[in-house]
This record gives sequence, structure tokens and C-alpha cells, in this order.
Amino acid sequence: MSNEPILLSKALASFDALWSPRIVTRVNDYDVRIAKVEGEHVWHVHDDTDEFFLVLDGELHISLREPDGERTVLLPQGAVFTVPRGTEHKPYAPSGAAILMLEPTGTLTVGDRQDEIPGHVDSTTGHALNA
Repeated sequence: MSNEPILLSKALASFDALWSPRIVTRVNDYDVRIAKVEGEHVWHVHDDTDEFFLVLDGELHISLREPDGERTVLLPQGAVFTVPRGTEHKPYAPSGAAILMLEPTGTLTVGDRQDEIPGHVDSTTGHALNA
């Protein structure tokens, strides 16, 4: 990792892919990731870790399936939210957003368990993948 300051605006400008986080630095055993997001992600859960979100630009919605039912939190620019471990959630950004996430190194973007990811197909079998 760099021992120089990192401009998040420059890092975000270096890619266009949606829902494809990039690691900008590490803190101890955690990745600091940035991503551009728009539309819906998939329902997923991280069984063993919380997931921290900071909205850098735009607005992010996170639907949560909790013991008391389903709810959605709205995160405007500058807001932070932590999804507790074991909570099924689905981020979405109707108008697009740029986000920063803090997760243990090696954490899968789609969690430990998730819904089928639209458009992801195994090129050898033609079957949908659950990456």
C-alpha cells in the first residue's frame, strides 16, 4: 500500500465499473474499499463481520431483513451506517453513488450467502453463477 496520501476523487475517477469495489488502502487486517454504485445490488449476508458504509457522493439505500421485519435505511452524502454481521441486506442507489466500505481483508462483496447475481453466467456450462 502507498505511504502517500490518497485522493479518493482521483481513485474514483480511475474506473467506471459499477458494484466492483477497489481497495485504496489497508488498516491492520481491514480493506478500505471504494465503489461506484447505481441500481440494485443483491441480497446478501456477511456471517462473521459487520459492514461499514460511508457515502462519498450521491445517496445509498440499504434494505435490511431484521428479526422484526424488513426496513430500508437512507444514507445521504456524508452519512455512515454499519450493517451488523448476520443481517441480510441489499444496497441500492437509484441515482448512483460513490461509497467507501471498511471490511476485513478477503471479505466477498456479495457476502457469504446471496441471491443469484443477474447476468453472471458460467461460460462453460451456461448456468447462472452465485459468485
